[in-house]
Amino acid sequence: MAASTAAGKQRIPKVAKVKNKAPAEVQITAEQLLREAKERELELLPPPPQQKITDEEELNDYKLRKRKTFEDNIRKNRTVISNWIKYFSNFTYFPFTSLPMLPYRARSIYERALDVDYRNITLWLKYAEMEMKNRQVNHARNIWDRAITTLPRVNQFWYKYTYMEEMLGNIAGGRQVFERWMEWQPEEQAWHSYINFELRYKEVDRARYFYGYPGWHFLNSSVLVLVHPDVKNWIKYARFEEKHGYFAHARKVYERAVEFFGDDLKKIRKKVRVIYKYALDRISKQEAQELFKNYTIFEKKFGDRRGIEDIIVSKRRFQYEEEVKANPHNYDPNTVREVYERAIANVPPIQEKRHWKRYIYLWINYALYEELEAKDPERTRQVYQACLKLIPHKKFTFAKIWLLYAQFEIRQKNLPFARRALGTSIGKCPKNKLFKVYIELELQLREFDRCRKLYEKFLEFAPENCTSWIKFAELETILGDIERARAIYELAISQPRLDMPEVLWKSYIDFEIEQEESEKTRSLYRRLLQRTQHVKVWISFAQFELSAGNEESLTKCRQIYEEANKTMRNCEEKEERLMLLESWRNFEDEFGTEPQKERVDKLMPEKVKKRRKVQAEDGSDAGWEEYYDYIFPEDAANQPNLKLLAMAKLWKKQQQEKDAAEQDPDKDVDESES
Repeated sequence: MAASTAAGKQRIPKVAKVKNKAPAEVQITAEQLLREAKERELELLPPPPQQKITDEEELNDYKLRKRKTFEDNIRKNRTVISNWIKYFSNFTYFPFTSLPMLPYRARSIYERALDVDYRNITLWLKYAEMEMKNRQVNHARNIWDRAITTLPRVNQFWYKYTYMEEMLGNIAGGRQVFERWMEWQPEEQAWHSYINFELRYKEVDRARYFYGYPGWHFLNSSVLVLVHPDVKNWIKYARFEEKHGYFAHARKVYERAVEFFGDDLKKIRKKVRVIYKYALDRISKQEAQELFKNYTIFEKKFGDRRGIEDIIVSKRRFQYEEEVKANPHNYDPNTVREVYERAIANVPPIQEKRHWKRYIYLWINYALYEELEAKDPERTRQVYQACLKLIPHKKFTFAKIWLLYAQFEIRQKNLPFARRALGTSIGKCPKNKLFKVYIELELQLREFDRCRKLYEKFLEFAPENCTSWIKFAELETILGDIERARAIYELAISQPRLDMPEVLWKSYIDFEIEQEESEKTRSLYRRLLQRTQHVKVWISFAQFELSAGNEESLTKCRQIYEEANKTMRNCEEKEERLMLLESWRNFEDEFGTEPQKERVDKLMPEKVKKRRKVQAEDGSDAGWEEYYDYIFPEDAANQPNLKLLAMAKLWKKQQQEKDAAEQDPDKDVDESES
């Protein structure tokens, strides 16, 4: 014990103690350290030695090393555009000479850079400038065309392109570039640049057309004053006409501007009206008196009859709201009841549901008022019962009323009355919604026997409702009665009419798969295939056999595909047969051997284009239409007409080759000698 204690003491490190904590006599500051480093110049690197090149071999070696350095930098990170730009700048001219680089080598570098980032504006500009410096005009045009096609919203490309054409004296080419640019409806400066371009060459009429002259049909809406409908542009247009002495045109421009901005005045008035309404909704009524007065004056001056009536109604509403706020309890329950009674006394004269839809909401509001405002449950019950007695349930009903009454009884903790209401509803006027809500209520109460009885009644009422069958079977599955669930599914699929039979069969098959009943699942697939030969059923059957995971699963899956292919040979829907073969080929690609893959590939059809006549609804010919058809090898072998057609095409091709050889025999001799 003593030894362990001694060992523990030896492991504890000794803490160094500072004996003298007084500051040093000579203090060293950061400024002093930086000054000392600057004086000594410790971080400066010596310049590289100057290299003198005396012959062509050394020059080529130097160029190779520099090129290798740039290529290595690009290979390390090809997305960094600065590496490409350094490559361009160092190899625009050969080192130590004033000779330009070979154009094809420079183009190669630029094209590689554009493949990396074609959206980089600098690359396009430097590429085009290089071609222009080398006086490769056509190459420069091609680059500008590619640039404006790829990035048409970059104005710099258009400016450079038009400036180049103008410097070369190609005025027509520059005008074409400007017209292409105007089709994109660019910013105002671009339009002014085009107009100034035309004015430099005394084309006043063309400048007028691009300002917005209505007589030129070619541009329609692609003119400055319509693309950028600002007041300043209309004024510039009018001053342009005035400057060139066309005072009548200038007057027409002003008239057109007034007509054009007339719609904007309507929009402005509409915005003013919205602002007034917004302010009146959010400002207190005491502070809004002056605002309301101005709004009334505005509507009387610019509004129509409907707007004036709305503002008068709003004024009265403000007064009523002020009275209610002053005394919120100023109402008489008896008066409210009298109003409701007078309203519900006006029973619709026609017993059609569309005439009762709005009337029934009077009863609903009446019942809600008695329950929530008057706090009178007994009277609320009387209102609901009176409403239900009034509705002619033999002709139509409202499930909403039954459900609201049942929910009211549940809120009053009167479950027997709620059950009685729902039971009466499904007895007098059964509807899907009533059954679903009643079943959901009993499920929440865990009354499973009642749920079974309700499902039986529901299915007697609507035996074609597949969702109800599935829900009933799922309930029995949850309760652990598998045989009962299976019997329900059997009854369901034996019904003569179902709304969604495919959903029901899928649910039944999934149920048997969950119970791990492979034989029964297989039997279900066979029974389903007796009713329908849909391709999705065959594919699902094959995937089920494949998912078995035993040794025979691949063989059974392949047999099902073969059986499906034989069955669907007479199928008119060739797309479904193609879908089956593609699924089969995917299966063989994953699990099959080479001969089996080749066998399936031989069964794949050939896609051909055909024509057929189209008839209109009245029986007249509407022309021809093209469509794609699939020719399966098995069908082609059984149809001799297809073989005869193929042989005829081959004979025609041979005859054409023979005629060509007879017309030009020297050509065959030359080809044989070569």
